[in-house]
Amino acid sequence: MSSNASILARRQNAIPRGLATAAPIFVTKAENAELWDADGKRYLDFGAGIAVTNTGHRHPRVMAAVKEQCEAFAHVAFQVTGYENYVELAERLNALAPIKNAKTVFLTTGAEATENAVKIARAYTGRTGVITFTGAFHGRTQLTMGMTGKAVPYRTRGTPPAIGIYHVPFPIPHHGVTEEDALKALAHVFKADIEPENVAAIVIEPVQGEGGFYQAPISFMRNLREICDKHGICLVSDEVQTGFARTGKMFATEHYDIEPDLIPVAKALGGGFPIAGVIGKAEVMDAAEPGGLGGTFGGNPISVAAALAVLDVIEEERLCDRANVIGNRMLARLKEFRQSNSLRPIGDVRGLGAMVAFELVKERGTHEPDPDAIKLVTAAALDAGLILLSCGYYANTIRLLAPLTISDEHLEEGLNLLEGALTA
Repeated sequence: MSSNASILARRQNAIPRGLATAAPIFVTKAENAELWDADGKRYLDFGAGIAVTNTGHRHPRVMAAVKEQCEAFAHVAFQVTGYENYVELAERLNALAPIKNAKTVFLTTGAEATENAVKIARAYTGRTGVITFTGAFHGRTQLTMGMTGKAVPYRTRGTPPAIGIYHVPFPIPHHGVTEEDALKALAHVFKADIEPENVAAIVIEPVQGEGGFYQAPISFMRNLREICDKHGICLVSDEVQTGFARTGKMFATEHYDIEPDLIPVAKALGGGFPIAGVIGKAEVMDAAEPGGLGGTFGGNPISVAAALAVLDVIEEERLCDRANVIGNRMLARLKEFRQSNSLRPIGDVRGLGAMVAFELVKERGTHEPDPDAIKLVTAAALDAGLILLSCGYYANTIRLLAPLTISDEHLEEGLNLLEGALTA
C-alpha cells in the first residue's frame, strides 16, 4: 500500500517543482471538515481546498446531484449542443447576484473567469487598459499573472509584465496605505500612465484572497464605483474566493451596496467540482460577439449539477448565517490568543464572515511582519492534525477557511489545535 513518503518520492520525479504543495501529505478520503492521508492520519481542514468546499467535502446533496447527472451524460460542450441545467444555473445566479438584469457565462477556472471579465470589459468599452491592486491575485495565465499584484512567486524567471495593466496600492492602513493614498495613486496613474478614457476595467477583490484577507473599505469601493461611472470604466468585483456565503452573504459585494458591472466567480460554486463563470450586466455581457466566449469544458453538466446543489445547500442550511457564527467564534479565539504571552506574537486580526485571518509579527503590539514564523506554525499545525494555509503580501498571514458546514465540535477542536501550534 502507498504511503505519504512513497507517493512524495514519485511526485518529485513526475511533477515539476513549479507546482508547489503546501502540505507533504496525500489525501485518500474526505468527509465534511475531515481529511485522512495515505498513512491513515486524520486532519481537520481549515483550508477547504483554498475556499472551495464551503459546503464541506462530499456533501450528500452535491454527491447525489452529481451521480444523477452522471447517469444521464457527462459532456457534450454547450457550444455544440445545449442542456437545461446550464440555463437553470445561469438563471439562479442572475437572480442572486447584486446586479440588475444580469447574464452569466460559465467557464472552468477562476483565472478563466477573471480573464474573460477583462475580455468582456474590453469588448464593451472598446478600450484596453486594466487597473488592479497590489497584493491582488487573479490567476496564473499570462494575462492574470500580469493582473496579480505580487511578483514573487508568480512573475519570476523572465515573465514580463503585461502591457496595459497598472497597479494601485490596496488600502491597508496598519501597513501605511490609507484609502486616500490609494485614491491619490489611482489619480496619478490616470495622469502619468493611462488616461481614464483608455481604461476598460478596474478589477478588485472585495476581500483580497492570496493578498492576505484585507477587506476593501466600504467608502473605497463606493468611490471606485463613482470613478468608473464618471469615466465609463467597468468595475469588476472579483469574487472567485469571496463568493457563495464565505463572507456571510452570497457575494461579498453585497456588503458594499454597490452594483459592479462584472463579477467573476469560481471555487465554492462547484462544491469541489471545477466550474467558474462571469456574471454581469446584460448590456456589458452581450458586447462579445457569438463565439467570443466559452471553452470546451465551460459549464460542464456534472459541475453544473453540483453547483445547483451547492446553491440549495447554502439556502436550506442557512450557510450565510452559519458563516457569521463561525467567523465570530474564530475572531473571539484569535483575540484571546493575541493577549497571551505564551503564544507567538499576533498582530492584526480580521475577518468578514468566515473569511478570517491573522498576522504573525516579530514583537507583540507592533505590525512588523514575521514571515519566518509562518512556516513553523503551519508545520506544527499539520503535525498536530490541522490543515492551515498562509498568504499575504507581506507573507506573514494565516487564513482560516473552515467549511461552513463544520460542526461546533470540530470547529473548537481545530481552534484548540491552532492554539497549540502557536505556542512559542
